[in-house]
Amino acid sequence: MHRKSIRRQAIELELFPFLSILVCTIGTLILLIIVVTSQILSSQRQVTIIARSEHGQNQTKTPRYIECQGNGIIIHPNQELVLKEDIDSPSSALRRLLDEVSSRRNQEYLIVAIRPDGIDVFDKVRSLIERENIDIGFEPIDEGWQLKIQNSSLRSAK
Repeated sequence: MHRKSIRRQAIELELFPFLSILVCTIGTLILLIIVVTSQILSSQRQVTIIARSEHGQNQTKTPRYIECQGNGIIIHPNQELVLKEDIDSPSSALRRLLDEVSSRRNQEYLIVAIRPDGIDVFDKVRSLIERENIDIGFEPIDEGWQLKIQNSSLRSAK
């Protein structure tokens, strides 16, 4: 008996639709990773205030730091909070700080970090500081930034 030979034709399989879906999925995942990473990094920003002159040189005076917020001020490095209502109080920690810096105004001055909600508090604090003839520097910082104070002693940079 004679058998008929059946030729099998090669089946062509196109992978282009599958590959295009795979590439789109990978691209979407990479974009998602970039967005999530940038959100995480931006939420943990730190700002370091370094006392320098306009020309980039360290000051000869030692800075003391105050942070103005909406509810009051924080005196650094002890993180001592003085509420907004107690800023004018003669027994407040701010008054003690102003007395200390005023007695050493040739060696010390104040740097004030200002949060966006602390502008009205800064106005009060600035008037108290200027009344004592204490040198002042100030730096606005964003609400989400963590303030890091440089504790090293300052030397004149050359």
